[in-house]
Amino acid sequence: MLAHYHGQVWNGAEPARALGVSETTVRRYLELLAGTFLLRILQPWHANISKRQVKAPKLFFRDSGLLHHLLGIHTPLELEHHPKSGASWEGYAVEEILAAFEPDEAYFWATHAGAELDLLLVKDGRRIGIECKRVDAPKLTPSIKAALTDLDLDHLAIVYPGTRKYALADQVSAVPLVSLAAGDGLPGL
Repeated sequence: MLAHYHGQVWNGAEPARALGVSETTVRRYLELLAGTFLLRILQPWHANISKRQVKAPKLFFRDSGLLHHLLGIHTPLELEHHPKSGASWEGYAVEEILAAFEPDEAYFWATHAGAELDLLLVKDGRRIGIECKRVDAPKLTPSIKAALTDLDLDHLAIVYPGTRKYALADQVSAVPLVSLAAGDGLPGL
């Protein structure tokens, strides 16, 4: 059941009903799984801005192999065509980025109107936005523009599975995940 929540905002009411237990019990189970490093519970960033913001955490399996097993994905071709393919890649990228940069704080950000940012990293007082996209050629989106403005970011990187780092706009760049894993820094950090 949890595998289907991978990369989504957590709502404990549905799993609690399905399991016939309280939301408090489900939350304790989640905390136990997070404490054993099976799950990452990424907390939301919220501040006093004019937009209504999501205040529930996002859930990720920390091991993409375990996620794929639980989803019944056995081959790269099955993964490519699976509805959770993008979320799987996002979770993998989030884990790699957090391991590589060890930020002081890490959050995600989303508004009820649909704007979102996969990671908001705070390190040495700087705010870096990360958007994880499983595409060949990342581009600017309204969410990225909203995040830059609303979160007062020093830089925003769109991490993708390509091989070339390039600027998309002032303060926005496309950055290959492989370069981050190799130790190349994120712009702004």
